Amino acid sequence: MASFIIEGGHPLSGAITPQGAKNEALEVISASLLTADEVVIRNIPDIRDVNNLIRLLADIGVKVERRGRNEYSFRADRLDLGYLESDEFVHKCSELRGSVLLIGPLLARFGKAVIATPGGDKIGRRRLDTHFLGFKALGAAFSHVEDRHVYEIAAGRLRGCYMLLDEASVTGTANIIMAAVFARGTTTIYNAACEPYIQQLCHMLNRMGARISGIASNLLTIVGVESLHGTVHDILPDMIEVGSFIGMAAMVGEGIRIKDVSLRNLGIIPEAFRRLGVKMHTEGDDIIIPRQKHYEIESFIDGTIMTLADAPWPGLTPDLISVLIVVATQARGSVLFHQKMFESRLFFVDKLIDMGAQIILCDPHRAVVVGHDHAKRLRAGRMASPDIRAGIALLIAAMSARGTSRIDNIEQIDRGYEDIEVRLNSLGAKISRMV
Repeated sequence: MASFIIEGGHPLSGAITPQGAKNEALEVISASLLTADEVVIRNIPDIRDVNNLIRLLADIGVKVERRGRNEYSFRADRLDLGYLESDEFVHKCSELRGSVLLIGPLLARFGKAVIATPGGDKIGRRRLDTHFLGFKALGAAFSHVEDRHVYEIAAGRLRGCYMLLDEASVTGTANIIMAAVFARGTTTIYNAACEPYIQQLCHMLNRMGARISGIASNLLTIVGVESLHGTVHDILPDMIEVGSFIGMAAMVGEGIRIKDVSLRNLGIIPEAFRRLGVKMHTEGDDIIIPRQKHYEIESFIDGTIMTLADAPWPGLTPDLISVLIVVATQARGSVLFHQKMFESRLFFVDKLIDMGAQIILCDPHRAVVVGHDHAKRLRAGRMASPDIRAGIALLIAAMSARGTSRIDNIEQIDRGYEDIEVRLNSLGAKISRMV
């Protein structure tokens, strides 16, 4: 188990460029299974979750060529369908949450899929019902093989239909889209997720020959086609990493430029930080966060306490709640955070409380942060990263703390952030990795 040793109190300055979006990468790489032609994907982040998915595709027979650190080509022209039913494949899927995104394309192209209950962050219940209800509506039958802890899903050619999703699940929407592109007739998906990741997947599939309309809305229409061809696709910058850098700049920045952020795809993220008093301005597609001695939390127009809550896109992504909480610990004022989607994601605040933060955990979904206004710095400590987003939040806290901190289990952070200590050290941080 690797660890970070962080010497706190070193200001950051300079420019940094966000990596490619992790969640988009998992979707579009999985979509390469929908054609026997070559698919080239650029700006792929070099992180554990994505690399594990790429290795999994190679294991099932996809020809994978690495053209550069962040560029790959995929050709799924001759897959080992027998391996897809093996215990080895099932075991690898069980360790990777992103493996669930293989179900849709495998079902669409080959008529069957076997997949384990996927792994990933332990942040609360992350059910797969939306995926399976969507596949069932398209005509698939599935069964749970309890002794192997796998789901077996089978269908002839899927049939288009109208469906109303029970929740706007991002991975569920992506999986159903990929399954529906070959379905006979027209599929209409209402209450679809419409995050930029989903929009990018739809645009990529359309370039491959799919017929998807309603992109960027929660009502998608997919007219089934017989086949798809190859394409070249560029992944967007990772909005969660952009938000993480904004948080770092607010806490320990002496002037930070975040380059090439794709502003139009950030949604409400910049506004959420502005509500905590973080000042920023834009130049082209860059965000500049100046040094701020103080940042003051806004209140609502009627004077009531500011509340920040996650919501489906274009609302605030739940992946940034952890970072926003850390930023609020050094703001002037108080704010209520409401994490609606995952019931275990706020438990990491106990570690911030140990560092001296003033936080009241009301219940598994709500926490009130009373900011120190930099009058009382967080103190260093030893902690472990429980998941990707809490891990980066704790790293930000440690960078601002007095003294030297240690964060264990940083493999969780590595799952979502590419060479994070190297990139932050180039801005002035002092972070070392212990293996």
